Amino acid sequence: MRIPLDAPSPDFETLGEVLQGKKDPERVPFVELGVDREVIRSVTEDLLGEKWVPPIEDNEEEWWEQLIRFYYRLGYDYVTVWSPWTNLPQFKERRAQDTAMLSRGERSWVEEGGGIIKNWKEFHRMPWDQIGIDLRPYEIVEARLPEGMKIMASTTLFEMILERFMGYEDLFYLSHDDPDLVKAIFDAWGKKVHEYYEQVIGLESVGGIFHADDLGYKTATMLRPQFLREAVFPWFKKYAALAHEHGKMYWYHCCGNVLEVMEDLIEDVNIDAFHSFQDVIIPVSEFKKRYGDRIAILGGVDMDVLARASEGELRGYVRQVLDSCMPRGRYALGSGNTAANYVPVRNYLAMLDEGWRYF
Repeated sequence: MRIPLDAPSPDFETLGEVLQGKKDPERVPFVELGVDREVIRSVTEDLLGEKWVPPIEDNEEEWWEQLIRFYYRLGYDYVTVWSPWTNLPQFKERRAQDTAMLSRGERSWVEEGGGIIKNWKEFHRMPWDQIGIDLRPYEIVEARLPEGMKIMASTTLFEMILERFMGYEDLFYLSHDDPDLVKAIFDAWGKKVHEYYEQVIGLESVGGIFHADDLGYKTATMLRPQFLREAVFPWFKKYAALAHEHGKMYWYHCCGNVLEVMEDLIEDVNIDAFHSFQDVIIPVSEFKKRYGDRIAILGGVDMDVLARASEGELRGYVRQVLDSCMPRGRYALGSGNTAANYVPVRNYLAMLDEGWRYF
């Protein structure tokens, strides 16, 4: 492995210049929306040789220090911070055994059938003004960031409404039966997200926004494109504008097939980079050919390949991705989604290793 565990040199400024096409890359930059805690623990204990600190309240500062060291020593230029929302109402969840290779014991899913807002009465009863954001993680991380690293701020708009406030079925039905209610919910939560980003985007330690919202499934968007243009994209546009007003980047993570609205995301929302790819929808190399002269492309190592290929097969696949995507820059290597706990750690590390070997 050539991963620079003992001599990392993070440089977020150069990462930004490479992703914006202002500078040719001299190394392969790395990007992940997230790495599952089970993967972090395995790498921390087995590769970095450190004692694992679980993410509990009593260990909050030690946990964030550990997380920073993980990204720093593996060669990343930033840490993504998802600050917890406070005073959120209780949501419905399903729980089942986690059968992943690095099992967390139990895995939770949202309840698909319905959320906690089904009508105008429940909308008006929602304590919107009481919902806030815990900014303590920013204070902890900002004080401990190594020189050259930054924070990417992240949260969700569409997914919070889809999975929590309304649920899949109610959102789909009510977007047809009562679109004004759905629009009101998006505006209420969109405002909360904007307030959060407003509080952190001006921090010296924050390099930009890495917004995350899955809008599609394998063949299309979950809701019709016109609905997204009316209820969702105006908020995305505000978040991107906020980042740009501060001279910072707006990256967008989105799973599913959203090719029908890609021009909206590029030309109207004004995203700087797009993240999350599945080969069955569009391989990252093809996406780079279509859009790589206008936005940066992040990640793209297909999750099925990352999870199931042999190390040799994966290394060959990653080299092909790099050969297709690294010329002329505007690309950073990473998984097609996240480094999930069902991905063999040896494969995750092999992906990074191929990046460090490339130049």
